[in-house]
Amino acid sequence: MLYDSQNRPYVPWNLIHDFMRDAFMAYGLPKEDAEICTDVLMESDRRGIESHGCNRFKPIYIDRIEAGILYPTTNLEILKETPTTVVMDAHDGMGMVASYKAMEMIIEKAKKYGMAGAAIRNSSHYGIAGYWAMMASKQGLLGITGTNARPSIAPTFGVDNMMGTNPLTFAFPTDEEFPFVLDCATSIVQRGKIEYWARKGEPTPEGAVIARDGSTLTDSEEILKKLVSGEAALAPLGGEGEKTAGYKGYGYAAVVEILSAALQGGSFMKALLGFEPDGSKRPYHLGHFFFAIDPEAFMGLETFKKTTGDILRALRASSKAPGQDRIYTAGEKEWIAWQERKDKGVPVGPAVQKEFMAVRDAKKLPYTFPWEE
Repeated sequence: MLYDSQNRPYVPWNLIHDFMRDAFMAYGLPKEDAEICTDVLMESDRRGIESHGCNRFKPIYIDRIEAGILYPTTNLEILKETPTTVVMDAHDGMGMVASYKAMEMIIEKAKKYGMAGAAIRNSSHYGIAGYWAMMASKQGLLGITGTNARPSIAPTFGVDNMMGTNPLTFAFPTDEEFPFVLDCATSIVQRGKIEYWARKGEPTPEGAVIARDGSTLTDSEEILKKLVSGEAALAPLGGEGEKTAGYKGYGYAAVVEILSAALQGGSFMKALLGFEPDGSKRPYHLGHFFFAIDPEAFMGLETFKKTTGDILRALRASSKAPGQDRIYTAGEKEWIAWQERKDKGVPVGPAVQKEFMAVRDAKKLPYTFPWEE
């Protein structure tokens, strides 16, 4: 068995795929929906973004289904539709399923009318944001998406966790082997990365999380608890205050919060905590937005791809800082990760191993994992 640098075994892609799909189905998802959700999680691992891959399979999806705050059957309702827009209500079903259907619709609309947009209300965690933008780029379109989330980010000069990590994500087709994909939170670190560090027993970098007294927090387990209790908040991109332009990250987080909620008239900020006034859990009622743009409506796809590729190649060819031997462009490292992993499999650490076995045993699924042999 192959192991990575952290001594985690590589598990074959087909085994991870089949297990997660069958587990989702065992918890009530229709097969087509289970395939969608599985592929979204696997795409994160394929791209080396482990904070949103199989690491989140049980705690974000299975545990929430078991808690009754995420519904395995997604009863998607179209609230409003025009030739270039659609607004949907996911009724607290699987956010990944609702997002897939929305992207399918606006890709078709954009190819016909040049551009299209969608908004979803009463949804749930939709996985890696780049998946939805890349659905468009794979079709020769420009993809844009964002989502609000549980309150985490404090506004500049504040200490209350008011907004989610609110990714603002773009994917553009290029004339290279991989698209340009900018998929990142509007905070210094996202909650999923802190969850990942907590699993590994590693600290969160200084300056990324602030306490109510303005001090910085680094204990990852403590941070996760205090984010829920409201005793901690994530600093926006740029950091706390104005000296390092934290107001820019704060502003972009607000843009995502507005587009995620206002386009579909849904919930926002503290209403997304996932708790009733008495402290009991409830669905998160998240909102997402999506845009697809057809470059054929401008100067054509090939012109767009070549110009984009020329820009990216020029950036990579520019002068390197002392001690650095390479400049990357957005989406490149993720493509490299896939080249390194496609024949090896998914690296699965001890915490995820235990979660997989717990789900398997609970649903009596006929799987034996390589680390058990």
